[in-house]
Amino acid sequence: MTQVAGTHPAAFTLNDVMQAPFPYYMVAAPTGAAVAWVFDAKGCRNIWVADPSHGAKARQITPYTEDDGFDIGELAWSPDTTSIAFTRGQSLEDETPANVNNSPKGPMPKEVWVVATAGGVPHKVGAGDSPSFSPDGSRLLFVDKKRILTVAASGDGEAQPLLIDQGTVDSLTWAPDGKRLAFVSHRGSHSLIGVYDFVDQTIVWLSPSLDYDSSPAFSPDGARIAFVHVAEKAPPEYFSQRSGRPWSIWTADVKTGQGRRVWIADAGPGSVFHPTISANNDVPSATNLFWTNHDDLVFPWEKSGWLHLYAVPVQGGTARALTVGKFEVIHVVFSQDRKRLVYSSTQDDTDRMHIWTVDAEHGSAVRTGQSHAIEDLPQIGADGALFALQSDGDQPLHPVVLSSGGQWRRLAPEAIPSSFPSSKLVMPRAVTFRAKDGQETHAQLFLPRETTSKPHPAILFFHGGPKRQMLLGFDPKRTYSWIYAFNQYLVAEGYIVLSVNYRGGTGYGLDYREADDLGPGGGSELNDLLGAITYLRGRQDVDSHRLGIWGPSYGGLMTALGLARASDALAAGVDYSGIHNWSTYEPIDGADANRRAVESSPIATIDQWHSPVLLVQADDDSVVPFQQAAELIEGLRSHNIDHDVIMIPNEIHDMARYSSWMMLFNAADVYFDRHLDKRSAPAP
Repeated sequence: MTQVAGTHPAAFTLNDVMQAPFPYYMVAAPTGAAVAWVFDAKGCRNIWVADPSHGAKARQITPYTEDDGFDIGELAWSPDTTSIAFTRGQSLEDETPANVNNSPKGPMPKEVWVVATAGGVPHKVGAGDSPSFSPDGSRLLFVDKKRILTVAASGDGEAQPLLIDQGTVDSLTWAPDGKRLAFVSHRGSHSLIGVYDFVDQTIVWLSPSLDYDSSPAFSPDGARIAFVHVAEKAPPEYFSQRSGRPWSIWTADVKTGQGRRVWIADAGPGSVFHPTISANNDVPSATNLFWTNHDDLVFPWEKSGWLHLYAVPVQGGTARALTVGKFEVIHVVFSQDRKRLVYSSTQDDTDRMHIWTVDAEHGSAVRTGQSHAIEDLPQIGADGALFALQSDGDQPLHPVVLSSGGQWRRLAPEAIPSSFPSSKLVMPRAVTFRAKDGQETHAQLFLPRETTSKPHPAILFFHGGPKRQMLLGFDPKRTYSWIYAFNQYLVAEGYIVLSVNYRGGTGYGLDYREADDLGPGGGSELNDLLGAITYLRGRQDVDSHRLGIWGPSYGGLMTALGLARASDALAAGVDYSGIHNWSTYEPIDGADANRRAVESSPIATIDQWHSPVLLVQADDDSVVPFQQAAELIEGLRSHNIDHDVIMIPNEIHDMARYSSWMMLFNAADVYFDRHLDKRSAPAP
């Protein structure tokens, strides 16, 4: 914590507000009422389990003690619930091994482990990911790139290849009787769905084509599989696409592989397939089809310009909407009895997620549990119990279960330290303002508790992605939960903070996410940034001479874009891993498109940049290559622009170590203290 002479220190330290463990990867047990999740406590990650039906306290079942950058994820219960398989390791965003803890042994691959739910020493199974127990509980399968391996459910013995494929394998999906296994084989130019027969030891390919198939879902009797078929390659990242060659849903016989098309999207909005987000983490879900007991297929579709759930008969017909309105369905889970779906969305509350339940046959969504907090990432227990992760503006994310009285109850309240400064945090306010081009932009405004006769310095925050949405509380994603905590700390120091949900983000419909002229296509998101500056400068409680800006990844791009296009209005910025030149970030076809990409980049107007900037970059970043920072630094040097640089060796884009995030936050805090100078605010 920094303290500037002549000011009051913050009411709490950065360590205070960062100390609550972050829960993620919640998974309900296949039988009974238990649930498991991972707690990340200052970078030390461990699996916890709870059984609310017995009233017992939640407990930790793994023994890890270090902030070593080893992530834990992909939890999979054994059918008898006596053990949990999981992955542990360091990996880049492209799944290649990383070495964020600077081990002399070098990068270590991600590995599959098994631990008893009673607790004990975890047992290493082998290098790989995607662990999955067979329905009868006898075998554990996992994936190592092109191989599916099998081992005894205990994890004992040496894993043996079940099959070796030509492509990269994922989406392991068991038939209800356990006699077959579906998987997706990604082959670059196309993807296929294969079905392995355990009796015949053969593979059947389902209606193979030169296109992209995904999301296999078995029928209740296991005789057929439904899947998503996309007939065109995804556009280059960050280029908007509202329509394209319509995607479709197919079914195929698991014995013959012969398939037929069940349904095809209409042309126009929704013709490009857009998946939901995994109910366990922040990646596109591999499960986007749900086969009901009534022989309907439920799926996500953006026909209305908003991502909703639809159902269509397996024999074909017109899709009917199960959810309707100006909101998006985000995370979806399916009940074991195939009768209902539980999802999270901002339905009826634009700035908070809540949990909803919808009947798979008739629709009519109902809000699950009433609260003014945020609930996300739902899970359905085998006994019908509903679990979620809940947070609020002053409450960190924590696992909850829906009580019989319809209220959310914490599963591990003792895990949140008593010194966590909930009473000293502020509740952000939802605000809107007009972007420079007149479009409405949503944001969260954080105002200091302490009133003063002098206006406050203010900081603009821009999230990464850009396909995400900041909410009125601690975020369900670890990175943004910690960033929310840091923004709260800045507010406690006397800053006003405005967190902007700029175009390209989620939560506001297809047209907003796939905005015109976005990113390398014209940089239209600059309009939201300029509108945010105008909004803050128009507030009487803001000192317009002391505006800062910061953000990670795409938010780093927004920071650099602001400093390069509105340097007169911004006193300083902190840019973590931003994109600075679209034309060197990824190949762009065509001279005109390449020229526009350059013009949309911060580097194009570096001669207008004169505000100081702190650049922070992880050097093993596979999302935004290190060269993006190097190119900007060369431009800053050649134009004699004041800048500081922090390089973090071996760290990855979404930094794996808690200590790395604390380094960033402390450095940003000191930098803003130095350049926004809270001591010298002019009298109003």
